[in-house]
Amino acid sequence: MNEWEWQLLEDKERVECVTIAGVEVKTGDRVRLCPHKRGDILDIALRGQIATIESIEQDYEGRYHVCVVVDDDPGRDLGMLRQPGHRFFFETDEVEPLQNDDAKHRNVVQYPRILVAGIGNVFLGDDGFGVEVAQHLATADLPAGVRVVDFGLRGFDLAYALQDGYETTILIDAFPHGQEAGTVSVIEPDLIDLSAAVGDEGFVQTHAMNPMNVLRMAVAMNGQLKRVLLVGCEPATFGPEEGEMGLSYSVRAAVPEAVNIVTRLVRNILNETQSEAAES
Repeated sequence: MNEWEWQLLEDKERVECVTIAGVEVKTGDRVRLCPHKRGDILDIALRGQIATIESIEQDYEGRYHVCVVVDDDPGRDLGMLRQPGHRFFFETDEVEPLQNDDAKHRNVVQYPRILVAGIGNVFLGDDGFGVEVAQHLATADLPAGVRVVDFGLRGFDLAYALQDGYETTILIDAFPHGQEAGTVSVIEPDLIDLSAAVGDEGFVQTHAMNPMNVLRMAVAMNGQLKRVLLVGCEPATFGPEEGEMGLSYSVRAAVPEAVNIVTRLVRNILNETQSEAAES
C-alpha cells in the first residue's frame, strides 16, 4: 500500500451526530455495545457493556465509526490522561442507543438487561462448575442485553455489578442440595428475606464466595435486586479428584446441560417481557 493510500484510509472527519436505529446520537450519549460475532475475545468481553460516546467519525467512504469509553473501564475518569487503549471504535450497527427522558429516544426498542454470573473456585474441584459454564456461555449466541461474566471468587466485583440495574441476574454455581452428583437445578431465592432463602443447607458454604452473602452485600449497598435465579449443580467433590485439579466426571458432564438451561432461561425471560409489553 502506498503512503498516500494509507493516509487516505486513516483520514477521518469528526461529525456532531449520527442516526442509529432511528435515534439521533451524539458525543456524550450512552450506548450498549453489540459487537459482531467474530469470536474475538475482546468482542466477547465487551458484548452487552454500557459505554459513553467520546466521538463520532466518518471515513473517506462515508462510513461512520463510533468511539466509546466503556463504563467499567477504570481509566474512564482520567480525562485527557486517558490512554488510547481505553477507547474502542465500533460500527453504527454494533451499538444500541440507550433510552433516556428525551423524546427523541421514545421509539427505541429496549431489551431487558440480564447478567449471567459464573462463580466458584477452580482450585476446589467441582466448585469450579460456575466458572466452566460461564466460559462456555461467553461464546454462545445470546440476545442483545445479556452480559456473561466469569466472576470466580470476586465477590465484591459481583456485588458492584448488581448495582447496575439488571432486570434478572442468573447465578451459576455448585449447589449441594442432597441430589445425585451432576444434577442441575434452578431455584429462585426469596429476595425479601435473604437469610431464609434456601434453608439450613445454604448456598455452598465451602467456598470463599457465598452467593447469598454477595446478595446481602449488594442489598446493603442499596442495590435494587429485581429477580435472581440460581442454576446450581450437585457437586461430587470440593477437592481435586484422584490428584488432578478440575471437575469430577459427573459434574463436567452436566456443563452442556447447564449451558442449555441458561440459554432457555434467557430466551424465556425475553419472551415474557415481549408478551407483557404487547399486552400493555
